[in-house]
Amino acid sequence: MSTRALGSDVKYREVWAWSMYDFANSAYTTVVITAVFGAYFVAGVAGNAPWATFAWTAALSVSYAAILFTGPLVGAWADAHAAKKRLLLISTVGCVVFTAALAFVKPGDVLLALTLVALSNYFFGTGENLIAAFLPELADSQAMGRVSGWGWSFGYLGGLTALGICLAYIMASGRPAAESVPVTMLITAVFFAVAATPTFIFLRERAVPQRVVHSPWARLRETMREAHRYNDLWRFLLCILFYQAGITAVVSLAAIYAEQAMKFTTQQTITLILVVNVTAAIGAFGFGYLQDAIGHVRSLALTLVGWIIMVLIAGFAQGPTAFWIAANLAGLCMGSSQAAGRAVVGYLAPPARLAEFFGLWGLAVKAASIFGPLTYGAVTWIFAGNHRLGIFATGVYFVIGLVLLLGIDVERGRRAALARA
Repeated sequence: MSTRALGSDVKYREVWAWSMYDFANSAYTTVVITAVFGAYFVAGVAGNAPWATFAWTAALSVSYAAILFTGPLVGAWADAHAAKKRLLLISTVGCVVFTAALAFVKPGDVLLALTLVALSNYFFGTGENLIAAFLPELADSQAMGRVSGWGWSFGYLGGLTALGICLAYIMASGRPAAESVPVTMLITAVFFAVAATPTFIFLRERAVPQRVVHSPWARLRETMREAHRYNDLWRFLLCILFYQAGITAVVSLAAIYAEQAMKFTTQQTITLILVVNVTAAIGAFGFGYLQDAIGHVRSLALTLVGWIIMVLIAGFAQGPTAFWIAANLAGLCMGSSQAAGRAVVGYLAPPARLAEFFGLWGLAVKAASIFGPLTYGAVTWIFAGNHRLGIFATGVYFVIGLVLLLGIDVERGRRAALARA
């Protein structure tokens, strides 16, 4: 870490504590959403019913819709009351509790499983918005990319660690999925709680409560009235809406695709995702430096081209080798594109309204998380379980995102943000 990358009053320990939250919450996405519980729900809980993949994506979409509507309001309230850290603690406890409750799901408990996934994912997404809002307080304005990349890469290592522990337990226990998967939910919940603890000990809340506190609705209405001031930011949020739809579909359905389309076993799927997490960590860390060097728009365009290539390889893959190549290319692009998006929003957001604008970032990401996976789920349902057609359908979103990225001027957007400060 270079001291020039950090704010003048920011210490290394605080950036590490902030990154530890990425390390902690990645256990949830990696184990529950991507690698273990999603595939277990389709095959074990729902018994490979034709509607199972669609039901899984629908439950996630309900939670994303809730975050979509509440995220900007939560952010506006956090800004007004300097309460990002307090709300982050509440969201963390919620995600940990409902993740642990997944341990009680048994084969046939479809409604219980979907309810708990929706609740845990809601609290996860709310916390994701809040932790991201600390980024502009920690990083120098010219180093958003690399600091965001540090956190995101650390996050993938957290997902890798949690998934490795779960895989070791599954292999050592020798028990069937109906008995081993519930225990991994407890492991994930404990991992999240323990790993997030440094965040709440060392991360500072630098915002100060505002003297005149308007309601979150009033603050949000004011932001909407002034939307014309932030044209580049709004265009970028629209860009995120589309490319993130493709990313979320891949993340949410990777294990299902591997097992249903490529006929991977559960252990093969988990091994694949372990390796992909390493690739994603490398991509997020290295790409942050590239982003600061060549610019936000050019660097993000490179990742979207990579996503398009990945979709083509995965969709046409006939054997494990081609799919492994596609999966690791997805890892490189996943880490870099998500870290890059968070950094650009931090660069374009008005300093006095960080949590609110990261709430809008969360709105775009969660809206994408609704129709991205639903597109995949609907295609596989309509076309009799054709997962290859599903992955091609989600690839269209990366193309649209790339087109929208053209014409964004981040320096013009930065000037607009500072003028509002």
